[in-house]
Amino acid sequence: DRQRLSHPLVGGVILFGRNWNNREQLATLCAQIKAVRDDLLIAVDHEGGRVQRFRTDGFTHLPPMSAFGEMWMVGDAGGDGAMRAMRAMDAATAAGYVLGAELRACGVDLSFAPVLDLDHGGSSVIGDRAFGRDPRVVGMLAQALMHGMRQSGMANCGKHFPGHGFVKGDTHHEIPRDARSLKAILADDARPYAWLSASLC
Repeated sequence: DRQRLSHPLVGGVILFGRNWNNREQLATLCAQIKAVRDDLLIAVDHEGGRVQRFRTDGFTHLPPMSAFGEMWMVGDAGGDGAMRAMRAMDAATAAGYVLGAELRACGVDLSFAPVLDLDHGGSSVIGDRAFGRDPRVVGMLAQALMHGMRQSGMANCGKHFPGHGFVKGDTHHEIPRDARSLKAILADDARPYAWLSASLC
């Protein structure tokens, strides 16, 4: 592994749950990787909800992103829509900060988050990983989450371009097909990418 990591064409490492025992072991692993080359990027898929690689030894169990979308759309039945939106954005920023701070404390550089897919209701792969169906809400909540991550010093990467929420197929096992036109996909599912283009890493 050290020989592979020292190769100049290797840019980084992605960690999975199988690389995890506890916080001390994770911090040691990240330090060992950086000792090979300090410019290597250490990344992880760590979004909250069902996609959170590290869940024990003090890591906060973060809610799925749909919780923030529901807070925006429904909230606690109190307050108007603007107040609900502000509460949801504040909560997403706080979650982004916690997510990033806990990972940075162990030496992880980047999390593959936030999910920018729209929840069309048919994808078991995306589902509650999405902030919601409305691309405007998704864009605003993603911006808030990324703001919190940046405050903690964590780099981020929006996914899955141009959108995975409409198709039912799981890209881990098959090539999903979207019968819609490219124009329709870009006008709906890919909208958050256009709006966030100045913020995305």
